[in-house]
Amino acid sequence: MNSSPEQPAEGAAEPANDPACEAAVPTTVEQWQAAVTAAQAESAQLRDQYLRAVAELENVRKRAQRDVEQAHRYALERFAQDLLPVKDSLDLAVENAERADAAALAEGQAATLRLLAKALESAGIAEINPVGAPFDANLHEAMAAQPSSTAEPDSVLAVVQRGYSLNGRLLRAARVIIARGA
Repeated sequence: MNSSPEQPAEGAAEPANDPACEAAVPTTVEQWQAAVTAAQAESAQLRDQYLRAVAELENVRKRAQRDVEQAHRYALERFAQDLLPVKDSLDLAVENAERADAAALAEGQAATLRLLAKALESAGIAEINPVGAPFDANLHEAMAAQPSSTAEPDSVLAVVQRGYSLNGRLLRAARVIIARGA
């Protein structure tokens, strides 16, 4: 297809004859001024929308940062509230130690221990007490090995210090004595 720069290609409308172009192009100074005024108004409106969006985004960012700071500051609040009854129980035990008999003190200590266990459990802290379980170096720390004719070799014979995990993550390994073959 040979088309010269002066002649439009076949099927192409000439810009001067296109009615849509003629209607969109202002022809008088007043029309130009009106078009400029409309464009400036639209520009001002879009700028205002942009500034509002930027301000809202900044507010969301500040609010999220404030929420994170609050979460860090008060993360232990529920756990602390669960521990307060334990402290109250221990305070009562200390105050009444001179007047109470040994059985009452032992019963009070057992109740306090139950309160503490409940507080730890509600915080997601689980006790690791592996007596009789196979030794696992990821969860247990071997303190000693003793020969045993009743326990399986390399199993936990006794727990010296219980271990704890927080939501499945090890806090402290259980210190154990493991069984060796006789």
